[in-house]
Amino acid sequence: MVSKPTPRFSKNIDFSLPADSDPRRIEIRGWLNAHPSPTRQDLAQAGFIAPHWPDPWGRSAGAETQLLIDQEFQTAGVVLPNVSIGVGWGGPTILAGGTEEQKERFLPPMLAGTETWCQLFSEPEAGSDLASLRTKAIRDGDHYLINGSKLWSSQAETSDWGILLARTSSEGPPQKGISYFLLDMRTPGIEIRPVLEMSGGRHFNETFFTDVRIPLDCLVGQENQGWSLAKVTLTNERVSLSEGGVLWGLGPNDDQVLDKLRSFDSPSPVMRQRIADLYTEMVILKLLNQRIMSAQMADGDPGPLSSLRKALGDRHGQKAMALVADLRGAAPLLDGHYPYHEEEDLWPWGYFFSPALTIGGGTSEVQRNIIGERILGLPREPRLPNYPNPHPRKYDD
Repeated sequence: MVSKPTPRFSKNIDFSLPADSDPRRIEIRGWLNAHPSPTRQDLAQAGFIAPHWPDPWGRSAGAETQLLIDQEFQTAGVVLPNVSIGVGWGGPTILAGGTEEQKERFLPPMLAGTETWCQLFSEPEAGSDLASLRTKAIRDGDHYLINGSKLWSSQAETSDWGILLARTSSEGPPQKGISYFLLDMRTPGIEIRPVLEMSGGRHFNETFFTDVRIPLDCLVGQENQGWSLAKVTLTNERVSLSEGGVLWGLGPNDDQVLDKLRSFDSPSPVMRQRIADLYTEMVILKLLNQRIMSAQMADGDPGPLSSLRKALGDRHGQKAMALVADLRGAAPLLDGHYPYHEEEDLWPWGYFFSPALTIGGGTSEVQRNIIGERILGLPREPRLPNYPNPHPRKYDD
């Protein structure tokens, strides 16, 4: 009989929030009154960019306080910046395994948005099976020499820094020979080639490294021990990809989707049912966000809940884009595709981009394996002797 894992969160969660007289609300309102149009630097200095981060980078805010911050900012009409690769993925990893010098150097400009980041993990033959990566890092005096390539490097062409996984040893299990680096994207030897998407966008890239030199102080954690830090990044990545807009923080958010759906005249009963189903998902995903925040409050790790949120959120984004496309008709889809930064008409772009949601950041199949094993307590898939594993997973230890 398979034993189920012990839940890491309460099954009974009170989703009500404290009253208007709560001291935390009063403090937040006081700050907003003093900063009615805050800059990103203002938000960073006050700890509002990543309020769950510890002082002095954030506000050491628990789940409930984060929800209060969101509510008060929405009421004041102040929009917080979307979660970036740096703040969403790189920052938590530096906090988990970086030196004090690395925190002092990289976290302030990351929060202030003065330095942008990209992720250099996936490779042409190492996507879901990330531990099979081949990019090498060889120690050469006070530097590492990097050779290899990465794929799906979002915004690498405009980023200042990248979080990079590279192989520093071929001995033992593949996960044991991986190291985690911070890479200055202006370093000689880096070549970036854009990948043209069917949406017309170009924010994915191929990135090639030829004798790229990384200083020793840009190694995060210990050499050959980067896999545990990679799992920190991947877990936070799946939370970040599920936040903000329905397209990984890009494009419209749920409220904008609802406003768009309301703009159509008298949808059919079938369409009204699809809209009701989509709204139900919106409510469920918002409640799941609170549960994830509760898990982060408990031990700082959203764990397998991030896979659940991503699996649900990705399909939700696809359904939202398909529903709008069906109500608008085919004509707007034939007028041209738009890159993700265009604002003339984001809906055609969103429709063409949405198939990528269930692939990037860990495919839906990978997420379901994690959900089955780590939340439902199902047994792992058997591995036949002398045969490779047909379903490798990022989270294999």
